[in-house]
Amino acid sequence: MTKLQTGVSFTKYMSLYTMAYKYCASSKMPSNTSEPSVAGRSGANLRGSDLYNNLIHYFVQHFRHLREHSDTLQNGLLLKYYSGEWDRYTTGAGYINRLFTYLNRHWVKRERDEGRKGVYPVYTLALVQWHHNFFLHIQGKQPNLTGTILRLVEQQRNGETVDQGLVKKVIDSFVSLGIDETDLNKVSLSIYKEHFEIPFLNATEAYYKLESDSFLAENNLSDYLNKAEERLKEEEDRVGLYLHKATRKFLISKCEDILVRMHAELMWDSFQSLLDYDKDQDLRRMYSLLSRIPEGLEPLRRKFEEHVKRTGLAAIAIIVGTDSAAIDELDQKLDLTAYVDALLEVHTKYSDTVNHIFGGEAGFVASFDRACREFVNRNAVTRRISGGSPELLATHADALLRKNNKMANKSDLEGSLNRVMIIFKYLEEKDVFQRFYSTKLSKRLIHGLSESDEAEASMISKLKEACGFKYAIKLQRMFTDISLSQDLTESFKEHVAQSQNHADMKITFSVMILGTNFWPLSRPKGSFTVPTDIRLSYDLFQKFYQRTRPDRTLAWLWDYSKNELQTTYLSRKYIFMTSTYQMTVLLEYNNRDSLSLDELGTATNVERDVLMQVLQPLVKSGILISERADQYDLNLHFESKKIRVNLNQPTKAEVKAELNDVLKIVDEYRIYIIRAAIVRTMKARKTMENESLIQEVASELSKRFTPKVPAIMKAIEMLLEQEYIKRVDGTQDTKNPPWWWFGFKGPPAEWRSTRVSRPLSGPRLRMHRSDGSFLGNQHLCGHLAVVALVDRNDISATTDNTWYDDLFLLPLNTLCPMADPPSQPRPALPDPSPPEPPPMLLSPPSPNQSLPDEPTLTPDMTPALLADTMSQIRTEMHTLMKGEFTFTYFPHLASTSQES
Repeated sequence: MTKLQTGVSFTKYMSLYTMAYKYCASSKMPSNTSEPSVAGRSGANLRGSDLYNNLIHYFVQHFRHLREHSDTLQNGLLLKYYSGEWDRYTTGAGYINRLFTYLNRHWVKRERDEGRKGVYPVYTLALVQWHHNFFLHIQGKQPNLTGTILRLVEQQRNGETVDQGLVKKVIDSFVSLGIDETDLNKVSLSIYKEHFEIPFLNATEAYYKLESDSFLAENNLSDYLNKAEERLKEEEDRVGLYLHKATRKFLISKCEDILVRMHAELMWDSFQSLLDYDKDQDLRRMYSLLSRIPEGLEPLRRKFEEHVKRTGLAAIAIIVGTDSAAIDELDQKLDLTAYVDALLEVHTKYSDTVNHIFGGEAGFVASFDRACREFVNRNAVTRRISGGSPELLATHADALLRKNNKMANKSDLEGSLNRVMIIFKYLEEKDVFQRFYSTKLSKRLIHGLSESDEAEASMISKLKEACGFKYAIKLQRMFTDISLSQDLTESFKEHVAQSQNHADMKITFSVMILGTNFWPLSRPKGSFTVPTDIRLSYDLFQKFYQRTRPDRTLAWLWDYSKNELQTTYLSRKYIFMTSTYQMTVLLEYNNRDSLSLDELGTATNVERDVLMQVLQPLVKSGILISERADQYDLNLHFESKKIRVNLNQPTKAEVKAELNDVLKIVDEYRIYIIRAAIVRTMKARKTMENESLIQEVASELSKRFTPKVPAIMKAIEMLLEQEYIKRVDGTQDTKNPPWWWFGFKGPPAEWRSTRVSRPLSGPRLRMHRSDGSFLGNQHLCGHLAVVALVDRNDISATTDNTWYDDLFLLPLNTLCPMADPPSQPRPALPDPSPPEPPPMLLSPPSPNQSLPDEPTLTPDMTPALLADTMSQIRTEMHTLMKGEFTFTYFPHLASTSQES
């Protein structure tokens, strides 16, 4: 212990080891032993105990000198002395432990096996004696070891240089002194925590509280974010320098509480300004700091979502300009390329922010996606266009894939299609896009307007990847039909060439056979007389196809056909590109130069309204002249700068009609999609509650469109009627809420609450007990009808002998007396003795009594006044109801007319 520098020779070491062994192994007790004889214990055991006690006495004597010398030292000198003596002592204790190996192996082990936990191996005994006789003595004085270390840590935090090795040695001694009485091989941090960790954490908290407050008082938030980030990094490094690794969790948590959580409100408030001025570094630091606390990021996510949404809407508003009311459907004033570019610019900017600044964190990704869906689907343009963003995006994609799209090369076109798919991801009504896109694709394929088959296939592949195989299967089949039609046309030409009557074929004729289930084309309404000029080709192909495919029937789509006519009546020859109806009209002028509308209708057999639309572009282009009502003359002096005159241009009325047809078809198709989703879900789950079924169906269909709850409920009712599904016997209909809602006089369907599963009828409402007996002449009166305070088995409402479990809360401005009781009582419910229902909360006023001064809901309320009024009503109703309640505001019903 005291002569480590001189060391010991091997001979001396072996001599000491042998003496300790012989002393422990001897069965004779020494004559001067002071320990009395213990029954049942051998002499060897007693000698081991005597040797163990002498070791303890030796350690105690050794510490007497150390304590006396340490009392004269303070601060750094005390740490150095303690560290030096600790090194000396633990080294000597290791030598002594090896000298007494036999004692540890036999006597100490036997004593501990017999339950004497106060007996330790020699090295552990040395640590215990250090703790009791020296460590506690130093810690009891002022300043002690802990205080000195904490001052050094504070000096280091202030930028001063300290002896980190010295600090580490002293702190390691705290760890080494921890003894686990139950298992000596385990490390115990009890002394480390008591004498260092707890005071260290308290000092850290006080230090950073003072520093953060004073720093913010003198500097801006940007500087504070940098400072806090540096401080947290310093504390992380400090753990590796001289602290135990178990302290890291508590130290970092304490620093996060002081440096981040305490000032989180300030960071949240400043987040918006950082976004506005694109301070990326500060945003990255703020995210890094606030991500350390569980509640830190949610306010940022909400603010970020609102900011992105606001920015996207503002970008579209700039594209629209101040005259936003001028946009009517797909008005030419709207530059679709600029519109899509504006959406993509916002998306690209904040997508980079999410990925590079917020590290692609899932919460920010979700907020970003919600914001993009909002400004993509609901902006200044989509609010004025029936088809919304799906129609706009499909039209933009159509422009890219058409010929003469001004794309320099294929890579530019591919990049533009990829950008379209970015916007497509955020469409809420992907089925509407599918219908518009397939409609426009059909026109490109029919009229040969596609830029390239490769680009079309690439776009379909992208749609398939985004929405699945079923989404794009019809689009792929359209290409198959075009390829088969080309082969069929070639076969027909060969057939005509081999026919004896082929000389009569004076026109070039080609046909496309399109599958009804795959092409978004509707059959023309009304009849049509095939012109004599093409009658021969028409009949030949009919016979040819019936021989080829007798199992199929052809339906000619004349309104989708196109024709080319060459003029012979003008000095200059022109080629008119027309629709079939336009061609039929113009061919009538081969015989006469002037025809009336009725004569054209008789000759073509086209409906009058359709014929008017056909004649409009002919008159507008100057081919026909209409100087008298319903009279159309051929213009014998027609002139045009172009040789090829395209007359087959859709009118605004046709475009609008096509748009309405698309939306109508989508709505009809959704009914079947919802039903199919319900059946699939029920086949998989077998039994489900109503609310769970609605939620799962809505979740499944959200990838294609956002279904409305009433539509799902209507589909459920329809499937129940058709016995695809059934209600479980003895269970409550979960589609009804736990609180009743009461209906009034059958309001129109668009005003009715979605809680009602069928229309209300009858003049007034009646109140009945569960046994069917009438409650009396109750009234819905005053400003609010309240009938929702009873158990659903105790009371029901009926109108005209039709019973309902759904109830409303309606704001009314009129007295509504109840009708007479029904003639037939309602059958009793299963409960044999239902409790009496409580009375109405609002008593009806007398006819001469004025309405009380209560909050009233009226249609002309401003949003702020409406919110204040509803809040006042909510407070009053909560006091009356003593529980939960629901309000439904029907502004159309708040009227002074009793028949409203």
